[in-house]
Amino acid sequence: MINTDLDPLDREILKLLQQDVLLTNKEISYTLRKSIATVHERIRRLREQGYIKRSVAILDRKKINRSLVAFSQVLLNDHALSTLATFEEEVIKFPEVMECFQMTGTFDFILRIATSDMDAYHQFYRHKLATLPNITSIQSFFVLSETKSDTAYPL
Repeated sequence: MINTDLDPLDREILKLLQQDVLLTNKEISYTLRKSIATVHERIRRLREQGYIKRSVAILDRKKINRSLVAFSQVLLNDHALSTLATFEEEVIKFPEVMECFQMTGTFDFILRIATSDMDAYHQFYRHKLATLPNITSIQSFFVLSETKSDTAYPL
């Protein structure tokens, strides 16, 4: 469900920015047939209201030597608030961990991990991830191919 605070112009601006954040206000205003000032003000407001959290460049992971991607499911030995918080505080320090989600179901967390190769993953696993306290088990799955990788939400 789309947030009702967003009008059609806001949605169109967000769609364009999700595809290319480097679009200028002038380019967006031309595409949407609105004034540059209107577009500028809308984008400023969308940032202030938190709809736009940050602007980033999406890199080709293979060109920067991060071709191995693993999804690791982590089960902790208890669900005390301090145990969960400690795990989250520690795991986000690892540059190999690209995403960390607390989950429902059999495992407590799922991590997206990017390394250069299997040897680098093995080093990460043994010397970083597996050393964290209160872990009962870790189950990892390795990406063979990537069919879809989208960062844009439908609006």
